[in-house]
Amino acid sequence: MDEKSESDKVSKPSTWPYMNVSSLSISFLTKLAAAGIIWGWGYFNFSIAWLIAPIAFSVWKGERKRDNELKTIMAQASVLAKEKQLIFDRMDELPSWVYFPDFDRAEWLNRILYKVWPSMNEYARQLCKQNIEPSIVETIKGFQFDRLVLGRIPPRIYGIKVYDKNTSRNEIILDADIIYAGDCDITFFVGNIKGGIKDFQMRGMVRVIMKPMLSVMPLIGGVQIFYLNNPSINFNLVGVADVLDLPGFNEILRRTIVEQIAAIAVLPNKIIIPLSEEIPVESLKTPEPEGVLRIHVVEAKHLMKKDIGVLGKGKSDPYAIINVGAEEFKTKTIDNTVNPKWDFWCEAMITSCNMQEAVVSLWDWDPNIPGVQYDDSLGRATIEVIRVKKKGMIDTWISLEQAKHGMVHLRLTWLQLSKDPADLKAALTETQELRVTSMSTALLTLYVDSAKNLPCIRGTKQPDVYLEASVGGKTKKTATVPYSCDPVWERGFTFLISNPETGILHIKLTDEKTTMIVGELSYNLSLLLEKNNLQVTQQPYDLQMAEADSKLVMSMSLNILKYEQPEPTSEEDEDDHDINQLNKRIERQESNISNVLPSSIPSSPLRKQPSKESISSQPRSTGSAAAVLPEEPAAVEEELIINTSAPSSLTGSPHLIHRNISVTSSLGEAKLGRIQLTLRYSVQRQKFVVVVHKIANLPLPPNDPHNIPDPYVKLYLLPDRYKETKRKTAVMKDNCNPTFDEQFEYVVSQGDLGTRILEVSVCTQKGWLSTGSKVMGQVHLKLSEMDFSKAITSWYDLQPEIKD
Repeated sequence: MDEKSESDKVSKPSTWPYMNVSSLSISFLTKLAAAGIIWGWGYFNFSIAWLIAPIAFSVWKGERKRDNELKTIMAQASVLAKEKQLIFDRMDELPSWVYFPDFDRAEWLNRILYKVWPSMNEYARQLCKQNIEPSIVETIKGFQFDRLVLGRIPPRIYGIKVYDKNTSRNEIILDADIIYAGDCDITFFVGNIKGGIKDFQMRGMVRVIMKPMLSVMPLIGGVQIFYLNNPSINFNLVGVADVLDLPGFNEILRRTIVEQIAAIAVLPNKIIIPLSEEIPVESLKTPEPEGVLRIHVVEAKHLMKKDIGVLGKGKSDPYAIINVGAEEFKTKTIDNTVNPKWDFWCEAMITSCNMQEAVVSLWDWDPNIPGVQYDDSLGRATIEVIRVKKKGMIDTWISLEQAKHGMVHLRLTWLQLSKDPADLKAALTETQELRVTSMSTALLTLYVDSAKNLPCIRGTKQPDVYLEASVGGKTKKTATVPYSCDPVWERGFTFLISNPETGILHIKLTDEKTTMIVGELSYNLSLLLEKNNLQVTQQPYDLQMAEADSKLVMSMSLNILKYEQPEPTSEEDEDDHDINQLNKRIERQESNISNVLPSSIPSSPLRKQPSKESISSQPRSTGSAAAVLPEEPAAVEEELIINTSAPSSLTGSPHLIHRNISVTSSLGEAKLGRIQLTLRYSVQRQKFVVVVHKIANLPLPPNDPHNIPDPYVKLYLLPDRYKETKRKTAVMKDNCNPTFDEQFEYVVSQGDLGTRILEVSVCTQKGWLSTGSKVMGQVHLKLSEMDFSKAITSWYDLQPEIKD
């Protein structure tokens, strides 16, 4: 069957001639029942107000269902469609090789997947029954899978990147952008209620590591497969469970599935496939951390208001969730504020810096049903781990994505791993200075191989044993090995240690059925500090509360956390989000201009001095408002601009460019003031970034000079003038020269960027002029006329509002 016919089947909905008698009967009975209920309501003289809530719920549910069906059809069409058609349609989810030139097309691999896909149904069925179903039962009692069929649409690989730099000769590393939008058929029971899942969708970046390289067949010792970050997941509920398709139930099911996938195949968890008996399994399954990422969520500002109060919109009750791979951390909730201060610290072990991200999601807490989370999103911030590793430490304000406005203040530190015990003293001193008891000074890597000669339960029964390892209140658990006195786990763990000089590793072996402890072990981590290279490999240890010859075979390795300032580089990071650093660079450039201006350029004869009459005519005000009144406009003949691409600006005198702007004054060409912006585009992240710095010399209303404006800036990336694409700064009260320093981002492809126009509107909360309009001035910038090879920082004259 060719691709065209497959796509047509997915995209074309069935029409009524193909409906069977059963579906027609159900439709007829449903409408008859609705008519009967309405007739009976009037017959018994019930109030019509009781029908408003169920009707509103029915309308909301119908619209939500149509939206989900549309997204499903588009996702399935993108999987089956040809690449050229996919690009021409300009769908949101384009292949990775369109965005990133180092990603290659993988159509040959997609054809292979199409052939082997029917054989993968059995593997998926076992995975769901053995791993996912028990975890769902812990949250939703009585849950049980009934039917699991993946359907005929296989996953699609949108692009593959093979790394050839900064990798070992003994390994092959590749990333694959994979999307699954299949026509699966999954049914389940919740007690006596039968439901189903259809249109399951999942997309994420999968990393495959093949190592070590061998000189004999199969040439590769083993394969490691894992997601770099949590994949995005969506699905629709059908059957009787469709009645329960409320946000809470759907969210519980979705989060449970995400958590189970993360526990199996999201860093630091991996799927390990040994390929050669010559390679010890320990070399494949022992965790290999690159370092530790220390995250300090300081505060946020100008968040959206989500709560509804008596007098209208209230504030929010924000909290933050930090995700690094499969690890998740949560701050406390701060009530009734849009400028929360958390001062929250957390640490995450990093296995792979490239392509891994730290995601900070902000939420507005709402009172809800216990166990059901349906809080409002306030936006999210994403930062690449590799940027933190290159810089060593980043202290920055990041504009929130998926939000109209808001920023979050983060401090991130990269900690290297050291085998020198002398570095422990410096690490302990640093944590004491931070005064944060949860910070770590070392990283313990534990590999549990097996146990031998465990005692039988009640004399003859072999135990169903699992192992728990804990350090400092953190516990990790292996899978259960049934009916074995010599269980083999081959499982690796990592622990962050506060102080290895006093830390103790506790290990407990337990029979799952009887909960009896069949063996215990305690190990002082201070002993590792005396070992060569701070590690021991494949050592048998005697177990307590067991037979005399019961042993536990394991390996341990200790690494000291160490901060080192990386060597400075002359290369500028195009994804630098640090607004404070950007402002310092701008201030340094402006000071360089002011230092050069008196000696390089003669004073202009056109420059005017303010007269006594003009000074006396200015409105006077007390307090801080007096300091923010507009300055007297002065005409200028020419302007000096720093060429930021010139290297001389970093070491000596700045490279200056003269531009004739004889028409422009400090009030701007239209005498509405000026605005300073920084524009840049990240090719790698496909993001257009706008930084609103400050506004200078906003005029006062001529009919009311005492009415000082309350300005804010509103952004649209035309032609998309929608609520979702609107960006807005905070409001500055009674200020004609406000400073914002807020950053906003738009996700837009490089090809689409040239078709956009950035509309920047300076508004005030008070009525402006006699029309009562809130727009004080606008700037329209055609992005096709700009060179984004470097960040552009410039002043722009505000013009009168242009209404559509």
